[in-house]
Amino acid sequence: LPSQFSGLLGTVYRRGNLSFTRDGSALISPVGNRISVFDLKNNKCETYPLATRLNIVCVGLSPDGTLAILIDEEGAALLVSLVGKCVIHQFYFHKPVHSVSFSPDGKKFVITKDNVALMYHAPGRKREFNAFVLDKTYYGPYDETTCIDWTDDSKCFAVGSKDMSTWVFGAERWANLIYYSLGGHKDIIVACFFEENSLDLYTISQDAALCVWQCDTELDGLKRRPPKDAAREKNTEENDEEFLEEPKGEEIHGKANPSEQETREKVKYSRVAKYFFNKEGDFNNLTCAAYHKKTHLLVTGFASGIFHLHELPDFNLIHSLSISDQRIASISINCTGDWIAFGCSGLGQLLVWEWQSESYVLKQQGHFNSMVSLAYSPDGQYIVTGGEDGKVKVWNTSSSFCFVTFTEHTSGVTAVTFTSNGYVILSASLDGTVRAFDLHRYRNFRTFTSPRPTQFSCLAVDSSGEIVSAGSQDSFEIFIWSMQSGRLLDVLSGHEGPISSLSFNPMKSVLASASWDKTVKLWDMLDSWRTKETLILNSDVLVVAFRPDGKELAVASLNGQITFWDHENAVQTGSIEGRHDLQMGRKELDKITAKQAAKGKSFTTLCYSADGQSILAGGLSKFVCIYNVKEQILMKKFEISCNFSLDAMEEYLDRRKMTEFGSMALIDEGGGGDDGVAIPLPGVKRGDMSYRHFKPEIRVTCLRFSPTGRSWAATTTEGLLIYSLDSGLIFDPFDLDIDITPSNIHKTLHQKEYTKAIIMAFKLNEKKLIQEAIEAVPSNEVDVVCSSLPDLYVEKVLEFLASAFEISCHLEFYLIWAHKLLMLHGQKLKTRSVKLLPVIQFLQKSIQRHFEDVSKLCEWNIYNIKYALAISKQRGMKRLAEEASVDEDDLDSDSDYLM
Repeated sequence: LPSQFSGLLGTVYRRGNLSFTRDGSALISPVGNRISVFDLKNNKCETYPLATRLNIVCVGLSPDGTLAILIDEEGAALLVSLVGKCVIHQFYFHKPVHSVSFSPDGKKFVITKDNVALMYHAPGRKREFNAFVLDKTYYGPYDETTCIDWTDDSKCFAVGSKDMSTWVFGAERWANLIYYSLGGHKDIIVACFFEENSLDLYTISQDAALCVWQCDTELDGLKRRPPKDAAREKNTEENDEEFLEEPKGEEIHGKANPSEQETREKVKYSRVAKYFFNKEGDFNNLTCAAYHKKTHLLVTGFASGIFHLHELPDFNLIHSLSISDQRIASISINCTGDWIAFGCSGLGQLLVWEWQSESYVLKQQGHFNSMVSLAYSPDGQYIVTGGEDGKVKVWNTSSSFCFVTFTEHTSGVTAVTFTSNGYVILSASLDGTVRAFDLHRYRNFRTFTSPRPTQFSCLAVDSSGEIVSAGSQDSFEIFIWSMQSGRLLDVLSGHEGPISSLSFNPMKSVLASASWDKTVKLWDMLDSWRTKETLILNSDVLVVAFRPDGKELAVASLNGQITFWDHENAVQTGSIEGRHDLQMGRKELDKITAKQAAKGKSFTTLCYSADGQSILAGGLSKFVCIYNVKEQILMKKFEISCNFSLDAMEEYLDRRKMTEFGSMALIDEGGGGDDGVAIPLPGVKRGDMSYRHFKPEIRVTCLRFSPTGRSWAATTTEGLLIYSLDSGLIFDPFDLDIDITPSNIHKTLHQKEYTKAIIMAFKLNEKKLIQEAIEAVPSNEVDVVCSSLPDLYVEKVLEFLASAFEISCHLEFYLIWAHKLLMLHGQKLKTRSVKLLPVIQFLQKSIQRHFEDVSKLCEWNIYNIKYALAISKQRGMKRLAEEASVDEDDLDSDSDYLM
């Protein structure tokens, strides 16, 4: 299956800085080691198919919006084209980088690491051997540098530091600008901002203090250095660089306390004001800030989840609001100053707030803990996920947004599923309930419970949507309820171990249950739930799945085997030894090698493809395997993540991390970070003493194939990953002949031989040519062309129509095509219904989405017309009343005259 990564759902923000695009309509958010772009105007989200080695900590966007620099936890950088969505260049800064910022003219960019600021030539549009060329290195701060801001004309930039000082450096050498530190703060500098077209500066520290610095010189008042001095310095640098392997660039050292003689007739800064934000409690530290120069709007975020809006330089509070109970990690303002983006890494929240109307433009949050289960809706339009945080979330596959969250469960959700009509979601939980949610009214309308409290580990619903079953992990029983009445119909006992998985046969009323007692039992619903068959295996059974046509049963067991059964005759038809394909990684604290550890590993989730020819399998590993069921061979392995910030990713451990006392990973280096404990002086404690650094382990908890057959999804430690067929980039001709060329297809179309042209276009299998051939057919001749199409191409045209509905604006034209094809070839298509089901469901999904959009538009138009009619009627009545009152006045005046 030529699948490729197409989207990441369920994670909207992990850590790092948020950035708005140049036009201010889209937001770039780091999600682990990838970036997602949220198009706020079209309400869509896209995750780019590129990844860094570790979690991204800072993103720098070029002023023209075409390039981005992504830097991970260890200082490895990727230069990325946001237009082509590809990596252009890789670079390693050797140390963790705290911030990165392009100059407004796009010619330079600055990064801060350790106690230095490094200025590089920004990669241009021309081809270069090395995209990152170091220009200057700026020294000055004693402690780590934290933030950067540029002046509007790219002449100077300011750098904030953990040593409570701020430094103003020149991008070029200015004769009247000497580099010295600006103090005035008692805590770490969080942000510094220049005023618009000025050298005036605002600095903000972690203890919620703002200093306003006024400069006695305008930007135009900066004087260039005499060329002699510059040339002399350049020559000495070139002589030094002859002996170096790589050029280090110009080194510039600032002075913390320059003498009076040095500061005479130079640029001087004076502090004109110092303001304090309203603090609530000792730990309400200021964590991040953003400033919009044109509107003079300052936004500050705090550790308690509160943010303030102030107008500078007068420091007038516009409003203050609490948006979370966790620290706000990042803030960004778009170019117009209307939208403010907030990222909370603790809960994985992403919010976009329109401050003038005081409303949310975007409000998204992933699962707080890891996702456990997922299910596709029957039309493939929605995905429901259940997490260990007890939440059930429903995601739209076309927009990648979560549109409803159900929070009724009080413990972790273990399984979720849709009913066959697609409007009811069922979820099982460890809190002892199975709940049914209505997607029309977004409410929990049924709650199924057992007579004695028990924890439910798995869930299944029959094809009619009437019978609900859930398996228990502590009483070893299966509970059966009626969806209609909510009553408990039966309790099936017979297993001697926890129930690990349940699956209903899609075609018959048979329930398969898997248990740790090494058996799979088949229960017949029509025969009073008697045990029809018991399949005995060699090891504990972990998961069971029926083929879509219901004729085969796949079982995964603890010994790493996948076995296939003809359940009608209780005969095993095949097996796959999948233990070696899992390829476990070695955890940091493992005492044994990954190869030895893999012997005890197995697949924990199985799923058939829509056509039933392949099976997906995943488990406690970074790989998802696709097997061919008939040949019982491995077709492809997907590596779902290359993020080394997760545990169990590496096959071999680095011996340098092993000491005589054990692994270095046992030492908790997380304490002392932004959230953790920092003890700078004896007796002084700050931060959360309970904070611990941990690495989540990579695993695949659930796999599901889309009913449309176009994509499959996996719930992983990274989030909800979607892989889909990519037909756009692959040249995949069908039944190709030497005469079939684009020019011949155009010639045939010109001769109005439409059927022949369509068949030739499908043989070449070029999407644009197929679209051109189909759209060239006049609407009154669609009937004739459809009737003359061979049976083999009817299926291909239907598949093309389904994909065309997603993007095309010719809605009525394609609906005529779909209608005529189904009317003329319906009987023949019915005989191959099992094979064609994914295509028909894909077509149904596309039409249903358009139907919902058009119906909403029509309802809105009807409402507007009714409103306009009501207003005009009201005005007409008002006019009549006014005329009547005028007539009465005239009569009164006439009678007075007669009197």
